[in-house]
Amino acid sequence: MFESITSKLSTVLKKIAGIGIITEKNIEDAIKEIRLSLLEADVNYKVVKHFTEKVKEKAIGTEVIKSINANQQFIKIMHDELVNFLGGDYSYINITKKPVIIMLVGLQGCGKTTTAAKLANYLKSEYKFNKILLVGADVYRPAAREQLKKLATHINADFYTEQHNDVIKIVKNSLLKTENEFYEAVIFDTAGRLHIDNEMLEELKKIKSLTSFSEILLVADSMIGQISVDVAKSFNEALGITGIILTKTDGDARGGAALSMKFITSVPIKFIGTGEKIEKFEKFYPDRMASRILGMGDIVSLVEKASKTISLEQAKKTEEKLKKASFNLEDFLEQLNSIKNMGPIGELIKMMPGASNLHNLNFDEKELKHIEAIILSMTPKERHHPEIIDTSRRQRIAKGSGTSPEKVNKLLKQFNQMKKMMKQIGKKKFGAFPGFPIPGF
Repeated sequence: MFESITSKLSTVLKKIAGIGIITEKNIEDAIKEIRLSLLEADVNYKVVKHFTEKVKEKAIGTEVIKSINANQQFIKIMHDELVNFLGGDYSYINITKKPVIIMLVGLQGCGKTTTAAKLANYLKSEYKFNKILLVGADVYRPAAREQLKKLATHINADFYTEQHNDVIKIVKNSLLKTENEFYEAVIFDTAGRLHIDNEMLEELKKIKSLTSFSEILLVADSMIGQISVDVAKSFNEALGITGIILTKTDGDARGGAALSMKFITSVPIKFIGTGEKIEKFEKFYPDRMASRILGMGDIVSLVEKASKTISLEQAKKTEEKLKKASFNLEDFLEQLNSIKNMGPIGELIKMMPGASNLHNLNFDEKELKHIEAIILSMTPKERHHPEIIDTSRRQRIAKGSGTSPEKVNKLLKQFNQMKKMMKQIGKKKFGAFPGFPIPGF
């Protein structure tokens, strides 16, 4: 997400580098390029106009502080305005009163059903909710209720629907079940249409009138571009939505919807869907997203991902081994599996500061599988003492891993180089990611 904007804005920021004082004359070209970049990324034209005017207003005449060049000063102005446009502070989901009652609304095909399960899974992991009810209130889309039932089983949540098409009756009875059986949360998966129509909105208004909802969340496909603004406005005017969940952000390189919807509706984006799997669901932090857009990385999110897969004890153990140069291929395999659990390497790289400058970096995930296969084809003794691996052993390992002796040689050479490097900096602190070396990267 935002790859297109990030790439173009990086070019603009490079052009403005080295200027002592940012004036109207030397900022005009940059603003034009920013405006074009945002429009090409499907950002609403009203948003683009307002955003560029704000940036221009703050940038003109700004004196660059000592030790901060014009590039950095301009980045700060851009970052601050992006944070404002994306929502300012992080917006928490409302769980103040139980049961938490949530209705998901949106067009057909936006991913409401999957999002219902993702949200339930989030409540279970983040807030330790044990009893959650998913309600199949989409009586129009074929197999919608069956899909939600399977997802509920997958995440160990309860499911409720009725075998008829009276949506109001289903919702009423599910609310009674929620109260009588002391559920902590109930999530309604409602029907959508291919486009906004009065019949759909009237049905949703009737559902809304049945209870006091904790949240009414609009699920929006981030890939529909400019239409997303009209969709958000229509749902907001009809229902008073309390938040937005952007889906399919992993397939959207432009990101215009995220920049537009919050500004136009004044409704916060609360979550983003980053993939098809249930766990591919993230809280939306405006400041972190602004940093990603400007190529500044997102170290906070990266640390959070690491802390969920690597224990403090494991990290300290690895750090000590690296310091003593006793880190072996068995340890490396353990670290490799930890990194894989954090997500695709390409996505992790994008969170690192300066990643936007790595234009030609195409990290092949298959390489990790090859490395894993090579190490697993070694004996325990070879993993602990790779120096004993001679020509015949290399050939056996290559055959066992389905690779080649050249690839085995390459891994061993890079592993030795890494160990030498770690030995040289062994007295220094490794920081947040001890033991994250990847040969060849």
